[in-house]
Amino acid sequence: MTAISDAPVTAHPRRRAALGWIALAVGLLLIGLVGTTLVYGGWKEKGLLDPESPAPDGARALVRILEQQGVTVTVARDRATAERALAGSDATLVMRDAPMLSDATLSSLAERARDVVLVEPRSRALDVLMNGSALGGFAADRAADPGCDLPAPEAAGTARTGELMVPGQGVDGCYRVDGDFGLLSWETSDGRTVTALDGTSTMTNAALPLDGNAALAIGTLARTGTVVWYVPSPSDADAGTAPQTLGDLTPPWVTPAILLLFLSGLVAAIWRGRRFGPLVTERLPVMVRANETTEGRARLYAAAGDAPHALDELRRAARGRLVRVMGLATHTPPEQVADAVAERLGADRGAMRGILITDTPTTDRDLVAASDRLRDLETSVRAALSTERTTR
Repeated sequence: MTAISDAPVTAHPRRRAALGWIALAVGLLLIGLVGTTLVYGGWKEKGLLDPESPAPDGARALVRILEQQGVTVTVARDRATAERALAGSDATLVMRDAPMLSDATLSSLAERARDVVLVEPRSRALDVLMNGSALGGFAADRAADPGCDLPAPEAAGTARTGELMVPGQGVDGCYRVDGDFGLLSWETSDGRTVTALDGTSTMTNAALPLDGNAALAIGTLARTGTVVWYVPSPSDADAGTAPQTLGDLTPPWVTPAILLLFLSGLVAAIWRGRRFGPLVTERLPVMVRANETTEGRARLYAAAGDAPHALDELRRAARGRLVRVMGLATHTPPEQVADAVAERLGADRGAMRGILITDTPTTDRDLVAASDRLRDLETSVRAALSTERTTR
């Protein structure tokens, strides 16, 4: 007979329940954070060409150099601040792409400045502010010669290009690569100058020391004594021009459905959370006969058509019984058990080893015959031992 029962419970139920609730709370917090991000907009890239960022993709080094050259740099992080800084002064407006501004607002802001430098040119801004210019290819930060007679590129010499552009009518191009240009410059009818170049390849803290990037950046931005560096903010958006979020693009029923699913999951988690901890805390008084386990395994092997494994299971059980009957050590090797049986019965050792170890059945008929031999062998051993006890 073999007794099967559960192990004593050692974990503290209260501690396990508390850990379960903490894990549930953290999971719900993460789900809410991800859901909010997906519905109301994705992560925003920060620090790229930021004039106050010391990161490799920031532009603080260029700002410090301009200030050492006597140029006043004003950082405007919203449109109102930029407009106030540009009012009443001949300043250079430096700006990244501002998709939240309408064409009219973009033109109005540019007209307030003496010069405009687009450091993250996009097709819309190029078309609106540079007489129909557009984006071209990309030169993978390849160095190029200016190839033009504009003052800043001519003084800088070789510089990095990055984003390439196609000039509009009357727009000058420098740093020609594969038919496109890495820098565009256009003088408007009222005497203003609009320049476009890929600032990520020339003006960042990491790119500034390369080739003639520093000279090109300083020569482009320092043409006036004042620089207004405009960092667009989502709050600057004109009515109806803000970029659509995922929530704007989905049908109206999607958000309520997501909230309903979230609440359903929360209710289900609270309901199932009551079952945290061990399911069974008491010992189970279950008793299973050892031969039932052996016979069950043998039936499974037989049902699977695996006669060798089924016979191995029967042999293992038979050898265990013979060991107990003959008084051998529990961990006696199978070969020694077979030799002891042969000696007890006066039989051939090879035949005994074949019955108890080596014979391999190939069919169910062979398995039945081998099982019968095992049973007869056990019966013979028990009879021999009984005779010995009687004669004594």
